[in-house]
Amino acid sequence: MKAPLLAAALCLAPTLGLAQATQPMPQGQTMLGSMMHANMQQAAPSADIPATEPGQGAFAAIAEIVRALSANPDTDWSKVDIRRLREHLRDMDVVMIDADARSEDIPGGLRFIVTGDARVAPSIRRMAKAHAKVMNGVDGWTYSARETPDGAIMEVRVPEKDLPKLKGLGFFGVMAGGMHHQPHHWMMATGGNPHEGN
Repeated sequence: MKAPLLAAALCLAPTLGLAQATQPMPQGQTMLGSMMHANMQQAAPSADIPATEPGQGAFAAIAEIVRALSANPDTDWSKVDIRRLREHLRDMDVVMIDADARSEDIPGGLRFIVTGDARVAPSIRRMAKAHAKVMNGVDGWTYSARETPDGAIMEVRVPEKDLPKLKGLGFFGVMAGGMHHQPHHWMMATGGNPHEGN
């Protein structure tokens, strides 16, 4: 354990020296804090750095929307609700990572039985019902979803030619389908009703 820490300290030593030489540390700030701040300033996006992903999906989605809102002088900040968007992104994450799904054949499609523990089940219910409502009828696929004590049941019926696709996608692939997510997130963040008219 000591060897990796020593190696990291040696690699960062020149940066620390530069940080100390260029400006005094504010009271209460540690050397490591100063080092990290200096390195973060140097790592700001530029033409020299090809990386653009900030490292976490929900963070990236929120950051993208905050940038767009901040760049628009007509943004009505009284309607902006980033907390609501964050809760929805949390639901997406919880369902994709922690839910369990099994499928059963039904005439013309599949029934997905999606379950999770007490922490996961509410997210499953919200996501399954919202997705079924938004996607119902798109490309001739019909969706229905209902709550269960430990999650939800979603039924998807498709044209016969699309049955192999539906089976290949499974529940998680179906949930990721459609290009409605981005406008849905935008409406959520800006105070609109993403399910209006559906």
